[in-house]
Amino acid sequence: MKFLRKRWRGILIAIVLLVIVTASGLIFWAGSEIASPTQRPLMDYHHEFLSNSTAHGLVIKSFTASDGTPCLVVTPDPSGNLGDRGNKIRQQLTARGLTLKPSGQIVGTLVLVHGRKGRKEDYLPIAERLCAAGFRCVIPDLPAHGDHPATIATYGVREATLPARVLTEAAKQFSFDLQPAGLLGMSTGGSVSVHAADQPAAPWKALAVICSFDSFPKVIEGQASYYIGSTLGPFWAKGTDLVYHWKSGIHLADIQPHHHAANLRIPTLIAHGTADHVSSITCGKCLFDSLPTATPKRWIEIPGAGHDNVLITAYPIYADIAEWMLRHVSQM
Repeated sequence: MKFLRKRWRGILIAIVLLVIVTASGLIFWAGSEIASPTQRPLMDYHHEFLSNSTAHGLVIKSFTASDGTPCLVVTPDPSGNLGDRGNKIRQQLTARGLTLKPSGQIVGTLVLVHGRKGRKEDYLPIAERLCAAGFRCVIPDLPAHGDHPATIATYGVREATLPARVLTEAAKQFSFDLQPAGLLGMSTGGSVSVHAADQPAAPWKALAVICSFDSFPKVIEGQASYYIGSTLGPFWAKGTDLVYHWKSGIHLADIQPHHHAANLRIPTLIAHGTADHVSSITCGKCLFDSLPTATPKRWIEIPGAGHDNVLITAYPIYADIAEWMLRHVSQM
């Protein structure tokens, strides 16, 4: 009997140790992934855009900013050629009563900021639509993403100056005017964009933020609770924060876009999917509510959209974004 008790005690201790090691490993993995997301390679559709840009009505050029940030500068085909996406959005905008410049003409520049695990080439289908509406698009890789040489992501804390820097350097390299300019960010790229819009002397005439959040810890705790329950979720989130701080030098609690949103005065559109389980619609609404009452703003709920398909539902979100930028950046 004593032997059996010792044996079961040993098994129990082994199980507890296994649980602790597994949990610690998962926490370390999560904190590491937030600090340094797995960088995705180029996909087939990226190669298709890059090798056959004229079929999409685009001219695509690349350059590297002074801090090592790789960027694409995407402009409308000067011949006026349009791809399928471009034709569709021009039809939608015209149906809304907007008078567009002839295809190929540029009315302003937009900097597009991708989300976590994204890369600049992901935004080529977005650029196809916005270029057809009359914009030049500058698309950078964020640190720890795409081909960027930096290895740590801080979701706006240290990237806040990056959008204006790449805009300024692209304008100098490709000889175009800095103004007028707008900023668009999606998911964690929305956090970067809100931080960037709150910079002193920021050049942006308007801002659009898609499926982002007001507070990064809220997102992390929400995700932890979603996967392992509301009891253990907060403990997992705290452990993740310790790993992230060790790797990045900042805490997750330092990433608070709502603090910066409270200072914005430029026209701001915030859109969110109603079925988003990564960054809940509550996070997006709280970010919107953080904007000053006097700031021109618009809140859009995209019915049935989750985090990953928010731009590909039946809802005409691209037309909303393009119209917002045309009215507030190009001041049609």
